[in-house]
Amino acid sequence: MQPNMLLIGLGVLLILGGVVLMTGQTLRRGRLSDVTRPRASTTNATLEPQGRAGTLGLKAHWPGLGLIALGALLLLALAAF
Repeated sequence: MQPNMLLIGLGVLLILGGVVLMTGQTLRRGRLSDVTRPRASTTNATLEPQGRAGTLGLKAHWPGLGLIALGALLLLALAAF
């Protein structure tokens, strides 16, 4: 097997690992909306969840994004050759 093919496979694994890591972090945190249901008499009847707004931010997912970026850089570097 050629060394370039091994590096391409490593880049793909880094990207997939980053996606799986970010997905796992989100799933481990639980529901995206509050568990408590608002009363029917409240006037603020929107579809937006009341809490848990920070679970999908960059701060929470920087390791997964780093793996994705590293894999993408590796694939782009190999494409230049």
